[in-house]
Amino acid sequence: MTIHSTDPFAVPDGEKSPVRRLRGRLASPVTLWTTPGPSGLTVSSTLVADGDPGRVLGLIDEESDFWDAVSQAGRFAMTPLTPADRQLADRFAGLMPSPGGLFATGEWRETPYGPVPAHAGAWVGCTLDTSRPCGWALLVEGVIASVQLDTATAPLVHFRGRYAELDR
Repeated sequence: MTIHSTDPFAVPDGEKSPVRRLRGRLASPVTLWTTPGPSGLTVSSTLVADGDPGRVLGLIDEESDFWDAVSQAGRFAMTPLTPADRQLADRFAGLMPSPGGLFATGEWRETPYGPVPAHAGAWVGCTLDTSRPCGWALLVEGVIASVQLDTATAPLVHFRGRYAELDR
C-alpha cells in the first residue's frame, strides 16, 4: 500500500477554471455554521459586515442538510475556528467520518442560535435575513443578534486547498 503525499483525486491546476484558481489564491477564514436541529456546516466563504445592524454573509450549498435546517429555524450561529479545530472542520465539511452524528464528539454549548463548540473563543448568533443564488452556491445573509467574544486566538484559514495558520 502506498500513501500519497498529495491528493490523488485533486483536479490538476491546468484543468481548473481561472475563477477557481483565483479563489484558491485568496486566504479564507474557516468557520463553523450551526443551527437548531441541530445541523452544521464548515464554511470558508464567510464575510462579516459591520453596520447597524452587523451582518454575516456566507456561500452555502443549497442542497446541504444545513441549508434545509437553517431555512426552517430562521437562525444560526457562526464560530471562527482555530488551528486546533482542523478535525472539527473536516468532520462538518464531510471529509471525515462522524459516527453517531456531527455533534456526537466534543463538548457543545447550547445557544438559541444552534450548538457552539464549548471551547470557542468567539461566536455570533444571527437571524436569517435573505438568500439568493450566487454562482454555484447560495449567498446567505444573517443579521447579527448576539456577539460573544473571549480571548483572541489565531484563526484557521483555508489557502490553496489546505488549512494554514497565520503567524502572530
